[in-house]
Parts: sequence; structure tokens; C-alpha cells
Amino acid sequence: MDSFLQDLRYAVRTLIANPGFALLTVACLALGIGVNSTIFSVVDTIDIRPLPFREPDRLVALFATRPAAGVSDASISYPDWQDWRGRTHSFEEIAGVAGRSLTLSDKDEPERFVGSAVTANLFPLLGVQPILGRQFAPSDDRPGAAPVVLLSHAVWQRRYAGDRSIVGRTITVNGTPSSVIGVMPPQFQFPERTELWIPLVPLEHASKRTDRDIDAFARLKPGISIAAAREDLVAVAARLAKEEAADEGWSAAVVAMRDALMRSDVRLIVLTMMGAVTLVLLIACANVANLLLARATVRQREIAVRAALGAGRARIVRQLLTESLLIALAAAPLGVAVALVGLRLLTNAIPPQNQVPYYIDWSMNPRILVYTVAIAIATGLLFGLAPALHASRLDFHDALKDGGRGASGSGRRNRLRSVLVVSEIALSLVLLVGASLFVRSFLNFEASRAGLDSSRWMLMRFYLPGDAYDAGDAITRRVHDIVRRIEALPGVSAAMASNMVPYLAGGSDGPVVAEGSTLTKEQEPHALYFGVTAHALRTLNVSVLSGRDFSDAEAMTKTPVAIVNQVFASKLWPNAADVVGRRFRIDSDPDNPWLTVIGVVPDFRLFTVRDGKPSPYAFIPYPYSPTRNTGLTVRVSGAPSSIAGALRQQIRAADSTLPIFAAQTGDDARADTYWQYGLFGWMFSIFGGIALALAAIGVYGVLAYSVSQRTQEIGVRVALGASRGTVFNLIIGDGARLAAAGIALGIAGAFAVTRVVRSLLYNVSATDPLSFVATAAFLVLVAIAASYVPARRATAVDPIVALRSE
Repeated sequence: MDSFLQDLRYAVRTLIANPGFALLTVACLALGIGVNSTIFSVVDTIDIRPLPFREPDRLVALFATRPAAGVSDASISYPDWQDWRGRTHSFEEIAGVAGRSLTLSDKDEPERFVGSAVTANLFPLLGVQPILGRQFAPSDDRPGAAPVVLLSHAVWQRRYAGDRSIVGRTITVNGTPSSVIGVMPPQFQFPERTELWIPLVPLEHASKRTDRDIDAFARLKPGISIAAAREDLVAVAARLAKEEAADEGWSAAVVAMRDALMRSDVRLIVLTMMGAVTLVLLIACANVANLLLARATVRQREIAVRAALGAGRARIVRQLLTESLLIALAAAPLGVAVALVGLRLLTNAIPPQNQVPYYIDWSMNPRILVYTVAIAIATGLLFGLAPALHASRLDFHDALKDGGRGASGSGRRNRLRSVLVVSEIALSLVLLVGASLFVRSFLNFEASRAGLDSSRWMLMRFYLPGDAYDAGDAITRRVHDIVRRIEALPGVSAAMASNMVPYLAGGSDGPVVAEGSTLTKEQEPHALYFGVTAHALRTLNVSVLSGRDFSDAEAMTKTPVAIVNQVFASKLWPNAADVVGRRFRIDSDPDNPWLTVIGVVPDFRLFTVRDGKPSPYAFIPYPYSPTRNTGLTVRVSGAPSSIAGALRQQIRAADSTLPIFAAQTGDDARADTYWQYGLFGWMFSIFGGIALALAAIGVYGVLAYSVSQRTQEIGVRVALGASRGTVFNLIIGDGARLAAAGIALGIAGAFAVTRVVRSLLYNVSATDPLSFVATAAFLVLVAIAASYVPARRATAVDPIVALRSE
């Protein structure tokens, strides 16, 4: 301990005596450690930190599957939920959740909230209690029960000013007086962004097995594995498939709650980012190791004296490692500061409407601090060991005789420094190629219209609450009235209402069967279908390829007609030259009418501009799919946002009780489908920029050191007639050779790494030649620029002075 304290005191004095060196090394490491801790906090949230529920490892999500149709994670029906709950033996409890739009109209302005209808056993299953009042009781969750509601903490604070007397008060939810029974804890919004909760059974008890709109969550019994629970549930689903015609072809799946909530593509993105920041950290370590090697040359006489006085090699290595660890530990708090800034920037870069779910909290916590200190110690050993070992191999007799000029071992040391710089350039190229691919993907998204022109759209939603809109006919009349009012506005080219909003969400999904088809239920293709009002194609600016558009009368009534896209037509009638006049039925339900195809439109993507095959779509008259939560798409001749106020006025004029929400331009909605790519490109560019700066410093350091070591050689060259241009090109050539070696190694690494993220790219290959060539050329230019100052210094060597000093 005494000798360790001596090493520590000496290391502190040494670093204080060399403040420039200390600040540079600490800054390099702080950047590497900081960006690493930033992304690790995201990894910690997604893969390590327990979910904020009681015994989260026993929580699972249950899905309906239909293997023949490629359906792996569908919701279930209320009858299926009852059967799964009653017939399985592996679960303590199975709860159900169904999304609902909920409108509060107990104040002047009706306001729509994201709501969930949940079974009474959900909150006990999660182990979450209200902070005020009580949770749902079984008596609340049965047919005919008095309406009750639970508020989120945010709604309680914002709409009711945190009034504790809210419990027991009656408020109006979707036009129905409901009693507030409690307030949930702060931040709790299960399953993701829910603001209000109501009981599920009063709404769903009369649902059919084909109404698959419930998400199921369960708690495993102690000692039951997910595999055993899956086997149990699949057996129950198989029996139901034989007993119930609506369940024929359906099976089930059991997935850990964490895997259900955290999508696989999100995990891939986060792990890719973690790999990128690890490369940044390695580059920072290589840079600091280079600085330590250069400093070891200056200190070789000091080291030789210590050895001559009896210090063994291990003692010298320990002293140098102590200095390295001190540098790393000094960088750790600065790294935490960088991480805090990084987390704030990351949070601010996410659009407000795409905020992460409440259970993802990537704020700094003790585990992140421990990780930061741990990687600081690890990097201190990593970048300090090689320089320490090299310094301890010094020929002490030569070092003392040379007076510290140190020719001895300089060749070996130069080779190591060159290897480190080559590694920095290689790692920088990998990062910059990744940045280029993500930036190009983002630009490709910006340029792609995916078959639709959204530049003239204004989008919004409105909700029709209360008993007045219980009947589909009442909804249809009100919706057609609103569309008629809006199309009469100046500047409106066309408008449509639908159960979907382009680039946002909506529509219905189900199997479709062609008239005369001999396919089994398992073989029936699935398609999306949308109820639309008149002028839908004009609003979307889509022309029919064959056939015609809906007439106004057809769109306002249950006329059995449909317009389909090319993918839909090819799936149902693969060998038909023209499908106009052919008929199909949705869901194979005999009660559903046969719909006659009156038009075929080109393929386009309604919900995303991502690459891949468009989905099969069918447009049907709005009365077939009337919905309280109705989307409005308006095509205008001017700036879309300029019409928003007038649209609100017309909806209010039709019915002042309707809440209006989710208003945005079509281009904004479209951009929301790929904003992540801008974020990925931005982050990779930052990481690549840091790596590039560190690599440039490394090239500069190696060449500057080389020039100082080759002063005599350069003097001899000049004395023998070498021009200053020749000397300049000699040093520039050394820098170019380092860059070339690093680029060759980096290209091989980038080819391997970019293949991992190919599924995240859009309209650009993972081995895109332009990205690789442009990045390599840019790195060569940076290396040459970093070589310029050492090269100019070499041309200034006076041969007489150089030779005299030797």
C-alpha cells in the first residue's frame, strides 16, 4: 500500500507538471467514455433493467397466431380470452387490454385521450396500485356494471389540477357519466401511452370470436417455464380450432413481456449503436496509447535512472499503469457529463408524437455510473499496458549514454504507434461508412413518395362519443355531413373520411376469399380494407388502372362494391387479365356480402414509405366500416396548414361535442414514418466525426514524432541535395501510406459490419460503392491534411544545425 501511494503521488505530480498532455488525454478518453455510457444507458433500459412491475420475469404476453397466413402476433377475441383463462393451467392469471379512444366532455372543450379498456385483474397482475382511490373491482368489470374510470397522474394534474376530491366525482366519458375511482402512479401508462382506463367486460362481453382486438398478458405460475406455458396454451388453441369455426387455423404463442414490448428491430438498432460507440472508445484508447508512447520517449532517461537505482521492470510497469489509470479515472466524471448531454440530445431528437413508452427510462442511474467507472478502469489498463511494457524494455545503458535522445528501441516504438494509427483509421472508416449509409437512407426516404403525393394533405381525426352515435347509420350521416361541409371550403380540392389516416394508422385486417375459390381457411390471403367516403381516390390523387371510382351514392350506402390495388388482385386472381367485375368476401363470413370489384388502382404504401412489397388493400364504402374514431384527409390547393382552423370550425359547426386531435400535414405524417433514420444518421455522423478527429490527431502525432526522430536523416538528405519539395512529399507519403493501410483494413471490417444492419437501410445497399469510395477518399484527404504541419516542419530543418547537433 505504501508503494502504491508513492506511485499515486508521483503520478499526480507528473500529470500536474505536464498539464497539456494531461488535458489532451483526459479529453480524448472523456469523449470515448461519454458516448459509450450514453448508449449503454439505452441498452440497460431495453435489455438489462427490470420492467417496472412486480416479478417482471414471470410476466408474458399471449398472442394468436395463424402460421399458414404468416400471422405471428395477432390480438385475440373476448371469447378466446375467456377460454384461454379457463382452460390453461400454466398461468396464475390472464388479463386483457383493448385500446379505446376516450373523450372527456365535462368541461367547455371536449378532449380526446388515449384510453384502454382493461380487465379487473390487470393491475393486480402487474403489481401496480393507484396512488389515490382504488383499482377496478370484479364488480366493476361485468356486464351492466355502473361506469367507472381510472385517471393517469398526468390527466389528473393537467385537467383537474391535482384535486384530491376528484375520487368519487362523476365525469363524462364518451358521453356517459362515469365515476372516477382512482388515480394511477406518476408515469404509469400501461400498455404504452394510456391516459385513461375503463373496465373491459362491459364493452366486450357480446363480442364475436372474429373480433380480435384484445391484447393478452399473463403471469406464469411459480416454476413454470415459458416453453411449458407455450405448450399448454397451444394445446388449448388446438382444441378451440376444432370446436369453433372462427378459430379454425389459429394457434397461440407465449412471449416474455420484455420481448413483446421491445421490438427486435429496436434491439438491433441499439446494439448497432453500442458497437459504434465501442469503436469510438477503442479509437480514443489507441490515441491515448500513442500519446503515452511519445511521452515515454521523452521520459526514457528518467526510466533508465529509476532502473539503475534498483527499480525492477514490474515496478516500472506498475508506475506507468498507475498514471494511465489516473488519467482514465479523471476522464470518468467528464464522461458522465458527456453522457448526460448525450442523453438530453437523444431525448430532444425524438419527435414529441413519437416519445418512447413510459417504461423506457434512459436517465443516468447507479448502474450506469458503475459501468462508467468500470470502463474507465478497463480502458486505463487497455491503453496503458502496451506503452508501459514498451517503456520497461528500454536498454537502460544506451538511454543513459544517449542522454535521452533515445535511438534505442525507437523503431519498435514507431511500428507500434503506426499500428495504432492504422487501427484508428480503420475503425473511423467503419463508422463513417455506417453514417453515410444511414444518411443516404434518410435522404432516400425524403425523396421517395412511395406512390403517393402527401404535399397537399391536411390530416386530422375526430371522435364521435355518446349514445347518439351508437348506431352505424348515425355515424355515417354525421361523417358525410362533415365531409360535405369541408369540401365546400375555398381551397379544398377534395376530402375523404375513413377508418384510417394515411401514414398514421387504421383500417381493418382479415382474410379474404374470392368467389369460387377452393382455398382452405389456412390458405386464404389476408388483406387490409378501408371504409372510405366519396372522392377518396381524388383526395389521395390516385387514378384507376382499370374500372372506375365510387359514385357518391355508392360511397354513402352499403352498395356491395370495392376498389382494390394490384397486389390484392394478384393474390385473389393470379391468372386473371382483368379483375373488374369479380367478387370477393371479407372474413369468409356468410353474413358478409359478396363485394364486386369496380376498379383497380396502382400499388402504393399507405402507412410507411419503407422498402418492400406494398400490402394488399381494398377500399369499400364507408357505411361498411363506420367508426367513432374517424380520420379525415383533405387535399388543398395551397399550404395544408393554412386550412386547419377552417376544418376545425366546420367540424364544430356539425357537432360541437366532437373532440378533434392528431392534426398535421401529410408531409409531417410521412416524415414521422422514417424520422429514426435521420436520428441514426445524426448519431453515426457524430460518432464518425469524433473518430475522425481522433484519427487525425493520431496521424499528426505519429508524423510529428517521426520528424523529430528523423531530424538527422532529413538534414543529411537536404545536405546531399534533396529539395524541400522532396522532403515535404516524403512526410506526406508517410501519412498517405498510414491512411492506405487503415483504409484497406477498414473496408474489410465495414463490409462485415454493414451486412448486420442491411435490414435497416432504405434503397441503398449495405455494400454501396459510393459510400465506401467517398469515405475512403475523404479519410485520405484528412490524413494528408494532418500530415501537412509535420511535413512543413520537416522542410524547415537546417542541415547544418541538424548535423552539428548530432
